[in-house]
Amino acid sequence: MIEIDNGVSGGARNTPPRDDTAARSIVVGTSRPMRAVFDFLRVIEPSESNVLIIGETGTGKEVIARLIHQRSRRRRGPFVAVGCAILAESLIESELFGHEHGAFTGAIRDRAGRFEMADGGTIFLDDVDDVPLAVQVKLLRVLQDRVVERVGGTRAIPVDVRVVAGSKRSLRRMVAEGKFREDLFYRLNVLPIWLPPLRERREDIEPLIAHFLSRFFQESGRVPVLSDAVKELLYRYSWPGNVRELENACERLAQTCTCDRIRTACMPASILFQSATDQPVVADSCHDAHGISLDDRLRDVETNLISWALRTSGGNKSRAAELLQIKRSTLGDRIRRLGLEHEGGQS
Repeated sequence: MIEIDNGVSGGARNTPPRDDTAARSIVVGTSRPMRAVFDFLRVIEPSESNVLIIGETGTGKEVIARLIHQRSRRRRGPFVAVGCAILAESLIESELFGHEHGAFTGAIRDRAGRFEMADGGTIFLDDVDDVPLAVQVKLLRVLQDRVVERVGGTRAIPVDVRVVAGSKRSLRRMVAEGKFREDLFYRLNVLPIWLPPLRERREDIEPLIAHFLSRFFQESGRVPVLSDAVKELLYRYSWPGNVRELENACERLAQTCTCDRIRTACMPASILFQSATDQPVVADSCHDAHGISLDDRLRDVETNLISWALRTSGGNKSRAAELLQIKRSTLGDRIRRLGLEHEGGQS
């Protein structure tokens, strides 16, 4: 388990290292895939080469980028994180390279870009796969010559930065499709790191939950425990949003759960009703312009919960009753009432 500074400053997320335990994030590496990542990070600590982090949304690419920065010789310099996906195509060039007064409507003063802000430190280009081809050409020049030219300017401004890029898609595939410059790909892909999705490192789920619950329940002075049914539910869920989704789920629990023990009823519907095909059995929003029947809706919820418990238990009704925290006889009555006998199997 590795703790790193995760402070945020403004929209640019330009954060020099600081010792602030209140603004820390966490990297959990108990699983084999994450241990491999950390082993590689130790190897490249002395390096100044560019790094390309590839991983699905929510896997923690910025957290790893910060860790790379704070373990490098540039740790006393600035760390500037730029989310390329959230910048409009018309603004990304100005954000990255800066602009001169009068370069365009609204440019009322000279403005340094993110590369200049990161001088002497590290710049993290998150979602570099969303950078337009026209801007990729200028980005390549920065990587080759270590100079930037502001929009509307003519002078070359030297910058001393280490570039760490993050991508949610395969840049190699994008190169083959003509959507990403091959020369830029090779400039970025000097030290590649692949971050596994949470579903491929499930042994990290429990320590992550423990950390997030401890953080979000800190003000209340209590940290509820997870029931065995909830642990099994969280372990089986595929977490399409990865660590970010898990963190959000824990924050939601802190806001809505008042019990000392977190039970299945406290969990979001999207997690409760996920099927083996990773699609929710019941959508979170089911509305009809003419209204909906509460009785029908409750019957749907009860049906899906019992079906989930029976699938999870392999048809074992005793185990299913434990998961639902009801008596075995009560479960049998509800199965018959809802016509779910076909979901059973074992007794």
